[in-house]
Amino acid sequence: MKQIKTVGVVGAGTMGSALAQKFAQEGFKVILADQAINFVEKGLTSIHKTLEDGVEKKVFTKTQADEYLSNLKGTDSLADLKDCDLVAEAIFENLQAKKDLFRLLGEIVSNDCIVATNTSSFSVTELAASIVHPERVIGLHFFYHAAKNRLVEIIPGKKTSSETLKTARLFSVLAGKDAIDCTDTYGFTVNRFFVPWLNESVKLLQEGVATKSEIDFVCMKVFGIGMGPFALMNATGVPIAYHSEKTLEVFGKLYEVAEALKSQAESGRPWEIELQVEAIDPAKEKIISDRMQGVVFFVCSQILEEKVSSATHLNRGAKIGLRWKNGPVDLMKNAGEEKVNRLVAMIAGLYNMKVPSTIGGKYWQIESVKLEKNNSVAILTMDQPENMNALSEKTVQELSEKFNEADSDPGIETIFITGSGKAFVAGADIKFFVKNIKAGKINDIETFTAFGQDVFNRIDQSKKKVVAINNGLTLGGGLELALCADMILALPKAQFAFPETGIGIYPGLGGTQRSVRKIGKGLSKYLIHTGKMLSAKESEEIGLVDKIISAEEVIEMIEGRQNIPVVAEKALPEKWQKVKDLFEKNSLVEILENRYSNRSMAAEEAEKIVKTIGYKAPVAIRLADKLIEEERGSDSELAYLSEIFSTSDALLGLTSIGKKVQYEGK
Repeated sequence: MKQIKTVGVVGAGTMGSALAQKFAQEGFKVILADQAINFVEKGLTSIHKTLEDGVEKKVFTKTQADEYLSNLKGTDSLADLKDCDLVAEAIFENLQAKKDLFRLLGEIVSNDCIVATNTSSFSVTELAASIVHPERVIGLHFFYHAAKNRLVEIIPGKKTSSETLKTARLFSVLAGKDAIDCTDTYGFTVNRFFVPWLNESVKLLQEGVATKSEIDFVCMKVFGIGMGPFALMNATGVPIAYHSEKTLEVFGKLYEVAEALKSQAESGRPWEIELQVEAIDPAKEKIISDRMQGVVFFVCSQILEEKVSSATHLNRGAKIGLRWKNGPVDLMKNAGEEKVNRLVAMIAGLYNMKVPSTIGGKYWQIESVKLEKNNSVAILTMDQPENMNALSEKTVQELSEKFNEADSDPGIETIFITGSGKAFVAGADIKFFVKNIKAGKINDIETFTAFGQDVFNRIDQSKKKVVAINNGLTLGGGLELALCADMILALPKAQFAFPETGIGIYPGLGGTQRSVRKIGKGLSKYLIHTGKMLSAKESEEIGLVDKIISAEEVIEMIEGRQNIPVVAEKALPEKWQKVKDLFEKNSLVEILENRYSNRSMAAEEAEKIVKTIGYKAPVAIRLADKLIEEERGSDSELAYLSEIFSTSDALLGLTSIGKKVQYEGK
């Protein structure tokens, strides 16, 4: 597979400069190109300002910002892109301009350089016809603001090679993006339903149904979003909405551009939005709600019928790319088949269009764990990046089913477990715990945990070789899942922690037991009692991670082109030996009461650890310490679940994630 090291970005406008910044932040060498040097300088200035703001807000350090900038250079000559491994075009949405650019790039870059288009609407296949070797052309549609928004739509054209697609997928991961797959059709997935949603709001306005502020008010309420369609169009540009909708008119009458949208775009002015409304007539609200939901339901049903995208990726596109609280599939499930059928039929009648056949529960299945098989290898991917792959009831059930399928397959010898997006698994579904505590249903938490333990035990006891590949955040239940594997491999940016005692509970899926098996009692107590977040390097030093590997090595292992590494036992570094000794040579009470004996560790270092433990929930610390000391197996964690989830500290901690709290020990 081609390695991507140097990336060219053509177009130094808002999107192009944001892409260049993001790629540079992720460690790629980036060349930002445009037709005039003043455009390039403007783009670089924008990047500088964004990075300065990031330093000011402590998103990253000045040293990091300087490092990102060192990966960037600008040019007004396309010839400077000749040595790039991948070039992404991000110029304005003009088909002929993009074709001309592709033709020029084909004469400059190497024959195996991947050429990606960031088009939001044009055919990738049609653009690819403008360049020699169209098999290396692919659509990578990024979303605003590209340095912050994690979504990318991956769109292969008809001639895109499997090698190009595979490399583009890996590049998206390395670029810190969450990808959804789309077929090569106008609007792809997200814009296909989002832009008609914007357009429909304008139709409601021109029909005199409601004011702009009333439509925004209802949409914010119904879709659980922070900005309504008119405010959104003002933020991203009214002409963009107009031109995007214009390309979709091929799909029928529903997609015809509203005259008022055309006029507003041509005026070059944003919408003038009235004062925000506080309440609205219920009859008017119903009309707006039905029409706006109806359009989304209709178009998304078309997307599913045409197999433009899966239900899982359709939902993900809205939640990550548009930051909708609920994706379209969630909304259809919540509404129910009867209502969805009614609203879709209403839209079909209004615009004289055929009702899609893909309405109903069987078309709305969202997969949270993905199973792939490659000869003797099975790959289980925790696949809900929009939820940080949190362990919900549904996810654990799917993990159970998919693991059983892989484990019972006689042709499978190795099972890899990994995650998509920025997390391996970022813990359990906190909302589930809070809901059941408030409802007085602690027994439901016990049932869920017991089932989770059963699933994890099966993974732990499998006769297959189980390898955890930790791609990102591995927290709480995620670390407990990784500890079930025979080997833990980590990408360089992976992070590990047991944050439970900081939110009022203790690890309940075997964390207090399997961590001891992996790194011993002392270091297990350190991790669980302090909640300390460890880098991949630190985790490797203490033996929690067996080896740090690259994303390329992961692909080669999965494809059978590289063996799983053999890891030799290493001595524990001195700094970690001191930490281990502190917890193994002193009881928890002695540590908390500052009566500990640890001659080898500097006093201020020990005091810092003790102070950190002092911020955690006392009952959770006490029970976790007891479980680690007794070492009676994972089942022992079930014994104290009722006690810990009945504490006021647990409810306080679970409802105050990210906030400083004062625990009372009860």
